[in-house]
Amino acid sequence: MARAASRASENAPGDLFVDDSCIDCETCRIVAPGVFVRSGRLGQSIVARQPLAPEEALRARMALVSCPTSSIGSESKVELHDAVAALPDPIEGEVDYCGYAAESSYGAASYLVRRDAGNVLVDSPRAARPLMDRIEALGGVARMFLSHRDDVADHAKYAHRFGCERILHADDCDAGTRDIEQRLEGRDPVPLAPDLLAIPVPGHTRGSVALLYRGRFLFTGDHLWGRSDGQGLAASPDVCWYSWTEQTRSTERLLDIEFEWVLPGHGPRFHAPRTRMREEIEKLARRMKQRGG
Repeated sequence: MARAASRASENAPGDLFVDDSCIDCETCRIVAPGVFVRSGRLGQSIVARQPLAPEEALRARMALVSCPTSSIGSESKVELHDAVAALPDPIEGEVDYCGYAAESSYGAASYLVRRDAGNVLVDSPRAARPLMDRIEALGGVARMFLSHRDDVADHAKYAHRFGCERILHADDCDAGTRDIEQRLEGRDPVPLAPDLLAIPVPGHTRGSVALLYRGRFLFTGDHLWGRSDGQGLAASPDVCWYSWTEQTRSTERLLDIEFEWVLPGHGPRFHAPRTRMREEIEKLARRMKQRGG
């Protein structure tokens, strides 16, 4: 639990606070923007202002539940039942944000896609019993799509609970993922079902793969993400572990794919009409080349 004695001095006065164990994963800022912001001086999240409206207060509690390092605290020990019940959090249609980020994935986002043909869990959240029970009530998990090696977290516990088939690119498999049921190969897109397309996007890691759902939702792992100002897309060589040149080429290949949503593992989501999305991919690829890609 967060410690009031280690409350960051830049927190707004009031009940909620962030302590000095924050790892700056951005989870709270995605779930409850405005309440939580980044302190550039501290290099971590802080409470910019205490929540006012009931919905905003609920989302702040959802951020508390989702924090991977339990760095968000409440001096009054606020009740969390409603926040627990609100996760997974609907994004649009059958796509939900899971919350319950895992520290082993540095707080990466994970998503649940609810399908009649079998639900898909995209990357692994923390294996928290309330979340797993809720996912079971929503139909369980038939497949777990792992975008890359960094965000596998508690994949084995989910596989044990739901008996789901896990999917990961062979180039990112290691000792911790040697039991993966389906290993993707090569650099060509792989149809997993009529509504699911795996798209290799090497760069961040050698085996990074994006998942396209219904031609609308692109789950990008750590390949690219929305800009913090909401005005486009971003990627960075500072968090590229394999090849920035390959990551740039992978981004250019996305020009052949139509979609409306970018749902990343880290960073803000981005939603735009297909034409605008393609324009933003083009602009991002140009900026990546300028940075040596």
